Amino acid sequence: MATVTFDHATRVYPGTERPAVDQLNLHIEDGEFLVLVGPSGCGKSTSLRMLAGLEDVNGGRILIGDRDVTDVQPKDRDIAMVFQNYALYPHMSVADNMGFALKIAGTPKAEIRQRVEEAAKILDLTEYLDRKPKALSGGQRQRVAMGRAIVRQPQVFLMDEPLSNLDAKLRVQTRTQIASLQRRLGVTTVYVTHDQTEALTMGDRIAVLKGGLLQQVGTPREMYDTPANVFVAGFIGSPAMNLGTFEVKDGAAQVGSAQIPLERNVIAGMTEADGGKLTVGFRPESLDVVPAGTPGSFQVETNLVEELGSDAFLYGSLKGGVVGELSAGDSDQLIVRIDPRNVPMKGEVINVAIKAGQAHVFSAATGNRLS
Repeated sequence: MATVTFDHATRVYPGTERPAVDQLNLHIEDGEFLVLVGPSGCGKSTSLRMLAGLEDVNGGRILIGDRDVTDVQPKDRDIAMVFQNYALYPHMSVADNMGFALKIAGTPKAEIRQRVEEAAKILDLTEYLDRKPKALSGGQRQRVAMGRAIVRQPQVFLMDEPLSNLDAKLRVQTRTQIASLQRRLGVTTVYVTHDQTEALTMGDRIAVLKGGLLQQVGTPREMYDTPANVFVAGFIGSPAMNLGTFEVKDGAAQVGSAQIPLERNVIAGMTEADGGKLTVGFRPESLDVVPAGTPGSFQVETNLVEELGSDAFLYGSLKGGVVGELSAGDSDQLIVRIDPRNVPMKGEVINVAIKAGQAHVFSAATGNRLS
């Protein structure tokens, strides 16, 4: 096994001025499962393809272990890649698909068979080894693609959105299988996805990219509890964090009719560029429904309630002396997690208050975390 290091790795596509990946610095530990996540066009797949050797590195370098592989051919990097579209040979059986790379490498037939059977046992594919890919379901084909990577016994697994072609239920089932499989094998894995739920549930650590720039690296809990900036705060978490920019008066942010006290270090971190405003964020579960008139509470008018059985989320509008705009992610609504057995009607106004210590405060000018 091996570590992976991106050392100021940069990729600029011909005919463009802005790098697709800009000065990426990232170290992945031996045996770690790291998830690269971000919106479309953020550079996550490009980063993976640079590591695989499928994209040129225009600046910086990439190391696998202590070996600089920046200019090494893909076949000599000792990596195995799992693609979104499975990339199986339709005329070959499952066993032949899984062992094809070993056959090309001149591995003895007996060893190929042994490795294929071991991988098939791990992936619950033993009874399908003689079938062709067309006779398999999407989930089974994805496991065959995983098996093809496993039999090579590489130093690093690279996975590029391998679950995006599966239906929702199968995607949930397969992501748990991949995560547990990686922990059993202990192979360093770099996994690319745009789905932040996948990132939170699968990764040992998450790296968030935006516009080719690394925004934050950390454990799922760190990313959720202490996002480094407004982008990470709005991107990580489902439903999204509520975010809004509000005026600051007398050491407190004016959120609707409520005053949210701010810590001294937050006030001290404000600059002229902030214009006397700060961005305040709080997650749907960080709000308590309270009686009218409770100090620090503000009003929300119900637009829609999403009932999920064990949970319910209210989507509403901020009422009462709005100084700033409050929204959740890309939506202009505020989201509150509520008791699914006590659901307000559309148009009903409820009072909510932010739980102590659960507000996130960011610079209005830079978007960087202050709290």
